Order: sequence, then structure tokens, then C-alpha cells
Amino acid sequence: MTQHENHGDHHNHGSLKSYVIGFILSIVLTIIPLVLVMNQMMSKTATLITIMVMAILQFVIQLFFFMHIREGEKPRYNVQTLILGLVIVLTIVLGSIWIMTFNKY
Repeated sequence: MTQHENHGDHHNHGSLKSYVIGFILSIVLTIIPLVLVMNQMMSKTATLITIMVMAILQFVIQLFFFMHIREGEKPRYNVQTLILGLVIVLTIVLGSIWIMTFNKY
């Protein structure tokens, strides 16, 4: 038997160019909130919203450039599963925040 029995399992894990683009975008999406917080350039609410948007964008960048969510035999199922998981997590988190905010006896 040879070392490589499964010749059909060759995966393309991205190119150097895609890794560099993902890395640069991640750095930029990290620096923007840092600069906003360090220099107090916006109100607290606007800063918080900006940080959350940058975090979501960074999450998407990480998924597509480093975790290769688009690649594989069935990439549509990967994305659908991820979206379902995010909906469940957001429902739990937002529901918990709602209950903690408006639960007054």
C-alpha cells in the first residue's frame, strides 16, 4: 500500500495572495476600532456599534479567507449550517439581553 491511498482528497487551501488579503483586511478591521476608542472620536453608542460591525466583518473575513468556508465538496451546506448556527446563537444572546433588560417585577 502506498502512503496516499485517497487521491481524490486533495484540497486547495487557498493561495498566498488570498492569505495576504485576508491578513491585511483583518489588521485594518482591528485598527479601526482601536483608533476610535483610543482617540474617543465618536459617542459611546456609535463606537459600540462600530466595534460590533467591525467584529462581524472580521468574522466573515476569517471564515472566507482562512477557514475556507466556500471550499469543499458541498460549500452551500457549509454556509447554510453556519447561518443556522448564527441564527440560533443570536436568538439566544438577544433573547437573554431582552429578558435581562425588560424583566422588572
